[in-house]
Amino acid sequence: MTSKFISVILIASAFSLVSCVGTKEHEKPKSQVHTFRYTNPITRDPSQSMRDQIILKEGDRWYMTGTSQPIWDGPNPGVRLMVSDDLLHWRERAWLIDANKLPDDCPYKGRFYAPEIRKIDGNFYLVVNSGRFPKKGEYWEANHKAWIFVSYEIIGPYSLLTPNGLAVGDYANDASLFGDDDGRTYLYCCTYTGDNKGLHQAEIDLKTGKVVDETKGVNGFTKIMGPREKGAPDWMAGGIEGSYVIKRHGFYWMFFSAWTRGYEIGVLKASSPLGPWELASREPILGTRKHEVRDALAKSEGYDFVKYEDTRDPYVEVGHNGIFEGPDGKDWICCHYWLRGEKVIANPHVPIYNNTSEQLGIEPLLFEDGVFKVNGPTWTEQVVTWEE
Repeated sequence: MTSKFISVILIASAFSLVSCVGTKEHEKPKSQVHTFRYTNPITRDPSQSMRDQIILKEGDRWYMTGTSQPIWDGPNPGVRLMVSDDLLHWRERAWLIDANKLPDDCPYKGRFYAPEIRKIDGNFYLVVNSGRFPKKGEYWEANHKAWIFVSYEIIGPYSLLTPNGLAVGDYANDASLFGDDDGRTYLYCCTYTGDNKGLHQAEIDLKTGKVVDETKGVNGFTKIMGPREKGAPDWMAGGIEGSYVIKRHGFYWMFFSAWTRGYEIGVLKASSPLGPWELASREPILGTRKHEVRDALAKSEGYDFVKYEDTRDPYVEVGHNGIFEGPDGKDWICCHYWLRGEKVIANPHVPIYNNTSEQLGIEPLLFEDGVFKVNGPTWTEQVVTWEE
């Protein structure tokens, strides 16, 4: 074989190799299909029972806090932080506030309602709603306010930012923070009595822990909406609470809960974080309706005129939500799902079952036709798939 012929073969082989390599480099990589399966309620263990769950994803893990048991009778043990690697199996990570370690004269040593953690400008802010019981055995706390704590780490330790608490008058509950893109921060909360009954808002300075303009409204808080204002739908008549604000699709969205017919989640919409707010939908996007858990309260508080049919699900409450990043990287909704039990223990505010309690529920949060939607509540296995 001549050297000229060998050279031709080598050149042709090299050209073929380069061509093959070039083709592979320009091939579109195959996407990987992921599958996530879940069945609500996610948690079932009574020791993990909480109400008003809020989830925050940090790194590769999900962290959760909420109202610890006991919820309705006397003080509870504090604010617990749970952690999960897969959103399905949860374990206790820390007690962010341990009531046993607080001095007796601590102004927020009572029942720690609806705590939440928000990450704003790299810091973690813990918001807790609590006060003190005037007398042992009393249901309502005195000096019930919103207390804000700050930490550089999600697991703490947290330092108190608001030594005097924040309130609409002398009361605030279900307080929630929202940090906007421009660096300004807002606090939303609710009250339950008198002319102030409903949802409220204020801009807050996180460096000082104070409301920016205390001359507005009541202590700087302006009213967003009351449950029985003109034009409000009947399902809000009993009361509204649990506001949680996000910014999506060029608007601000406030999720809130109403207990009139059971427990249900509605959504308000605004072009500004201080409103004006309007209902994004006239109907709740998620919830359950049950006469057995609300008729007595409706009659005693004068909203038994609201007519409705029970929903066909196994829950007596579905509500008080947060929004978090789900396993597919999209928005998901979390809240407490409370299964109907077998026996009812008497309670002046809500029936309590001796074999069930509030547990974690999650669902994908959908956005269709300009509004948020949830295909739930679910109680059978759900399968979510996505490609990446």
